[in-house]
Amino acid sequence: MENRTKRALTAMRKILRTTEANSKQLMSETGLTPSQLIFMQMLDEDREQTAGHIAQRMGITQATTTFLLQKLEASGMIQKRKGETDRRQVWLSLTPAGQEALAIAPNGAHAQFHSQFVALQDWEQAMLISSLERVAAMLGNTDEGAAAIVESKDIISGD
Repeated sequence: MENRTKRALTAMRKILRTTEANSKQLMSETGLTPSQLIFMQMLDEDREQTAGHIAQRMGITQATTTFLLQKLEASGMIQKRKGETDRRQVWLSLTPAGQEALAIAPNGAHAQFHSQFVALQDWEQAMLISSLERVAAMLGNTDEGAAAIVESKDIISGD
């Protein structure tokens, strides 16, 4: 195997290990997955939102949203409320347990990446995005839904 190929594969393994370690730490400290944490962070920003609004901001499907909602509601992190004017509309908000989980959630790999990425010059950001998209395509991943979570600028504030 060519030296550059080995270096590229090593870099990808480092990325995978870092994100996996971050996910494990998050799960052990809060019981949340990274996707659940991002969903809750978005919900926390505006206090009360509809599932559709958060799904749109995250760039995820309705099925994924439903799955996340079921898990978060079952774990007592979020609560639902029927709309007052339109009873079909469901409003979501964090429970005290959800707010506590957000408060103790570690700033993981996504937050670290975000803070360093936004500090790069525009051309560097574009180059990295292009390279990462190319790697994903080389690996045969054309699933736009998988990448959509990281498209929203407000998912990883690290604050």
